[in-house]
Parts: sequence; structure tokens; C-alpha cells
Amino acid sequence: MDTTAHTFATLFQQLGLPSDNQSIEDFIAAHTPLDSAIRLADAGFWSTGQAAFINEALSSDSDWAEIVDQLNVCPQP
Repeated sequence: MDTTAHTFATLFQQLGLPSDNQSIEDFIAAHTPLDSAIRLADAGFWSTGQAAFINEALSSDSDWAEIVDQLNVCPQP
């Protein structure tokens, strides 16, 4: 069982994105606020694989769900 705490840095690594604090802050600034009518996984800035990962994390309530939800609700690294 993986008990590693997921952070914004590990989420961004999982998504194949730069994961240093400045890159995370820049990404969030560039993509927020997200229109409330758009689900996070459906946002146009994700690749197909990234969107699938986000959708799976949330729909299966995986161990990634909490940090993905934090990105969606409260985008603070």
C-alpha cells in the first residue's frame, strides 16, 4: 500500500508537468479561474492522458483525489 502523501509537486510530476513551486504557481495563474461550468478534467489545457488521469482520480476516489480536488477548489500550491 502506497502511503506517500500527494502534494501539488507530486501531482504535477504525475501529470508530466514542471513541478517546482514557480512553475506550479505560473500554471495556476495562467489557468484560473476556471469557468464553473467546466469540469477540471474537461479543461482545454490538459492533454488527453492528463485529463484521463484527473477524471479517473476523481471518479474512482483514488488516493490522488484529494490533491486533484484541491487543485480544482483551492488552487494554492
